[in-house]
Amino acid sequence: MSGPPVAFLHGFGTSFEQTWVHNGWVDLLRDIGRDSIGIDLLGHGTAPKPHDPAEYADLEERVLLELPDEPVDAVGFSLGARTLLWLAGTYPARFRRVIVAGVGANLFGSDPERGRAIVQGVAGQADPENPESLYFSSLADAPGADRKALHACITSPRKPITRELLANIVHPTLVVLGDRDFAGPADPLLEALPNAQFKSLRNVDHHATPKDYGFLDAALTFLAE
Repeated sequence: MSGPPVAFLHGFGTSFEQTWVHNGWVDLLRDIGRDSIGIDLLGHGTAPKPHDPAEYADLEERVLLELPDEPVDAVGFSLGARTLLWLAGTYPARFRRVIVAGVGANLFGSDPERGRAIVQGVAGQADPENPESLYFSSLADAPGADRKALHACITSPRKPITRELLANIVHPTLVVLGDRDFAGPADPLLEALPNAQFKSLRNVDHHATPKDYGFLDAALTFLAE
C-alpha cells in the first residue's frame, strides 16, 4: 500500500510511544509501506511540559508544526481525536483521510460531575470510590509523566468543536467507538460530518480502544481505500 505518511495523535495522559508504538500501529503501517509521524501533544511524552494552563491555548496549532506541507492521513484518539477534528475543520488542506476514535456525543456537551472527578484525579486528589478518577491519577503517576503539566492541560479551555466546524471536514472520515465508551453515542458526530463512516467496537470501553484489533483492522482497511 502506498500513500502519504500517517500522523498519530494520542489521548490525554499518554504519548505517541505508549499509544501507537506499543500497541503495534507503527509496525503494522511499516509492514504495508506507510510512514508514521509521531506527535506528542503539549504536556505529554517528549513535548514541552509547561505548568501554566494559558500555555495550552495553542495546543492544536502546535501539531501543525510537526506535519509536512503536503496533505497527510491522520489518526486521533480521545483528546487527540478532538484535536484532529479541530485541525481538519480549520485547516482542511493539510489532511487527506481522517480517523477519529473515542469521541462522539461528548464533543457537544459535558458532564460536570465526571469532569470534576477526572480533574481531581489528575491533581492527585482522586476519589477512592471513583475508578475513573483513580485511573486518571495513575496516568499522572506514570513514568515520564508530569502531574502539574497534565493538570494545566486538562484545566485549560479547549477550542470548541461546533457543527459548523465539522461541516468543513469533507475528507473521507472514519469514526470508531466502542459500544461501552462513555463518549458515545456516535450519532451526533456522524450527523455533523459530511463524509463519515462508522465502526462500532463490540464490548470495548474507552481506554481499551487503541489496542483493539477491530480498530486496527478498520483503520488499515480505510487507509487503503
